Amino acid sequence: MLKVVNSAIPVACWSCSVKQDEAKLFCPSCSKIQPPPGADYYAVFGLEPKLNLDVAELETEFHRLSRKLHPDRFARASEHEKDWSLADTALLNDAYRALKDPIKRTEYLLQLSGAQIGEQNSGKDRRDPSRAPADLLEEVFDLNMQLEEMRMARASGESDPNLEKSLSEAKAKFEGLLNEVDTDLRTQWTAWDSGEESAQAAAQKSMIALLDRRRYLRNLVRDVTEVLGD
Repeated sequence: MLKVVNSAIPVACWSCSVKQDEAKLFCPSCSKIQPPPGADYYAVFGLEPKLNLDVAELETEFHRLSRKLHPDRFARASEHEKDWSLADTALLNDAYRALKDPIKRTEYLLQLSGAQIGEQNSGKDRRDPSRAPADLLEEVFDLNMQLEEMRMARASGESDPNLEKSLSEAKAKFEGLLNEVDTDLRTQWTAWDSGEESAQAAAQKSMIALLDRRRYLRNLVRDVTEVLGD
């Protein structure tokens, strides 16, 4: 299984001194709130680092922990417990936002496994057709020309129904391609969750490429949407 970096450091509870094998928001022994654990987002919820998650269960646990961390519960607590309730709440919110969204969850887990992802690592610039995915090179070149024509027409107060129609059709196609990418990503989730190292290595490589393609397509859709004023 590919190594997932977990920065959690086992510590002893500040209140009861019972040692914990894994840092948590609350001590399993005395239930006292703990300082923000240096843990990954999965550990915050006590989950294994997998991509197929029960989002409904995640939401239920999020609300349960949110209630336990609510500042009103610490009105008479020590100052450090009050501070921890706020810091732990911020950590919980960040973890929930990352894990509930399928794309953010995929990106996060890949980063935990040491993968470098994002536009800063992909080298893709949607404004440069030569950097488009090979199968979209010609379409992106034509699209950029049409976008520029539409911008010039709008700047001069003119309209071009045929050009608008063409751009709308291009937008629909790229949105369809985005859906295909999302379907392919979910297929790779299963391979990753198998825990088998060779399957995970192949899945990691495929997901990085799919996320790269997804970012490019998403940016194209955004450009068309902005020009059309949708």
